[in-house]
Amino acid sequence: MLRSSRSLLTALAVPLAAALAIVLTAPAPATADRVVIGGHPARTVEAPWAVAVASRAIFGDKRSGQFCGGAVVGPTTVVTAAHCLSGGVLGKDWRDVRDLKVIIGRNDLRKKDGVEYPLARVWVNPAYEGDNRAGDIAVLTLGVAVPAPYAIRMAGTGDQAYQPGEPASVYGWGDTEGDGTYASSLRTATVRVLADSVCESAYPGNAEGDYDPRSMVCAGLPDGGRDACQGDSGGPLVVRGRLVGLVSWGSGCAMAGRPGVYTRISSVAGLVAAHG
Repeated sequence: MLRSSRSLLTALAVPLAAALAIVLTAPAPATADRVVIGGHPARTVEAPWAVAVASRAIFGDKRSGQFCGGAVVGPTTVVTAAHCLSGGVLGKDWRDVRDLKVIIGRNDLRKKDGVEYPLARVWVNPAYEGDNRAGDIAVLTLGVAVPAPYAIRMAGTGDQAYQPGEPASVYGWGDTEGDGTYASSLRTATVRVLADSVCESAYPGNAEGDYDPRSMVCAGLPDGGRDACQGDSGGPLVVRGRLVGLVSWGSGCAMAGRPGVYTRISSVAGLVAAHG
């Protein structure tokens, strides 16, 4: 997640914003890495649609090469954040990364269970702008279909899951402390969907970011304490069993008054259908 400077390279170097799960502590432009701070262990068997996006060639073998999260939304369709596939996170054009994979069913990234799926196609939203962060969506098409129960339904426009106050769960393998301590096993944290007015006040268009309610939704707690962080970018935000958002950006991790900002799934569902 791009947490005011969350990007993989930033989370690795300074916290590379997405590639590793976002470990930035300074409020810089939010990006691609956040890893569930204030959460607890989860199991992929209970959240089979929560997946890891990985490249061992770039991020090494220790955690299966995981650098971002994603969500299965169809037999061969996985969604993640566009910024996860940026040069700032990968250090090169994503087309030059030969071993991009989606790992499904591997709870502990240090192990070998689950399945590593090669990609048949990648689509990164060309309209995504790193400065304003709107349209932070990429679609990964798997070369082999997964069982139907692995997919989660995307929340549409007007879905009650977007109502302020709704309990929401965010999932990831990212930074658990905000200091570069990345999880090896999947974690989840419970937050709440926040009113757009709260998010607009937190991110009014200054250096920390500009919240756009048409393409974004935010979630957190008034006093902070629970949030996604570096390395969680692209991971799912789930309400009432529906996918409502993907970890996108924010200022710091789990800070009071600085909620996490997510790509609003209802705003990009058409793009997913067209490119999945």
